[in-house]
Amino acid sequence: MFSGIQPTGTIHIGNYYGAVRRWAAEQDDFFNIFCLVDMHAITLPQDPAELREKTLETAAILLAAGIDPDKSALFVQSDIAEHAELAWLLNCIASMGQLNRMTQYKEKSGERQGGVSVACSPTRC
Repeated sequence: MFSGIQPTGTIHIGNYYGAVRRWAAEQDDFFNIFCLVDMHAITLPQDPAELREKTLETAAILLAAGIDPDKSALFVQSDIAEHAELAWLLNCIASMGQLNRMTQYKEKSGERQGGVSVACSPTRC
């Protein structure tokens, strides 16, 4: 499994029951990769110091919740340059026409469809 979590808010009980608890429980069954998606977070203005602090806080919460670094990979997205490189390559070959045909994109963008950045969730940009 590969999954990520944005380090911009406080992890709440819904995050725990919806994802984190399952991530920890399934470590013995699967090789998991968990990412703190700080690059996703910068689709909106962020205070750099606060984002760094929230990233460390989120990592500590995941570890406290049972994510075991001996069983699963846990990393910060911006530490892996290939994430940004892959995003650049995908943006170069993806067209707005393709995005406009994606159900998830259409649902999130709603009336703002033409003015939404391809780098972010339309509900947040």
